[in-house]
Amino acid sequence: MRVGYTSVEGGDDIEMLVLPVGHDGGERRGLTGAGTIAALATRSGAELLEQCPRLADLLAQLRQALAAQRADAPPARVRIDGLDEAERKLLADVLGEGEVSGIVALPDRRVAQIQESVFAGLWRVRIEGDAGQRAYDYLEIGAVPEIAARAALDFPAAEIAITEPPAGAMNVMPVLAEISERMAAHRAGEPSHIINFTLLPMNPADMEHLVATLGSGPIQLYSRGYGSCRVLATGARHVWSVQYLNAMDTPILDTIEVGDVPTAVRAADEDFQDSAERIGDIIEAYFA
Repeated sequence: MRVGYTSVEGGDDIEMLVLPVGHDGGERRGLTGAGTIAALATRSGAELLEQCPRLADLLAQLRQALAAQRADAPPARVRIDGLDEAERKLLADVLGEGEVSGIVALPDRRVAQIQESVFAGLWRVRIEGDAGQRAYDYLEIGAVPEIAARAALDFPAAEIAITEPPAGAMNVMPVLAEISERMAAHRAGEPSHIINFTLLPMNPADMEHLVATLGSGPIQLYSRGYGSCRVLATGARHVWSVQYLNAMDTPILDTIEVGDVPTAVRAADEDFQDSAERIGDIIEAYFA
């Protein structure tokens, strides 16, 4: 896994590859919000109810859960293994692909794929199965999927070992001291502490030592909202590399955040209410 703020020559890097949930190597099925409505508009509500009755019930359940959800509340999980193939395909069209996607590496070397739907705060999570077994696929409503939040707390190290700086280093030691202090002081729900490398003079020796000290973590998230943003967990608990990118995928703002999962990839209270209303509109237009 590559820590976002730099690339160390000769490092054990794995390039970030984020596929939509359910991707099978063929054409992508996921749709934008406009594509979702276009797909549903080709079939009458009566036909949809007849062919996908459990999907209609599921959408009503999702609307109710979204309306009740808050950003600081535990996420709600909704199983979809009771749907047949036709219902799953239509569900994929209704959910579409939202702004945030990513992967979480699990201790048993499996990978969880995360894809936010076009309804912000409603996520689809897919954990690959063992050889010959079906993947575990479910929906989750929350600020960020629980599997990512738990991985951010359970897997990275609680402390960092600060060793002697390399020759030519300028500012890495006070930066590491600041990170270590903020790691120890952070409490869940508190605002993140941000270190901006775009403004801070850090030479290659500084950055190489920083990356080697922090290491790589189990989470890679990517947001394509108002400007792209790449969020990578480091190997240190509460420490994230957050890069904001231009249209050429070149970093224009390079930061370290010490705190909970960064807000750049989290849903807010207003997102849940808006998503509940939009699902309600779809139910009334195509499933009522």
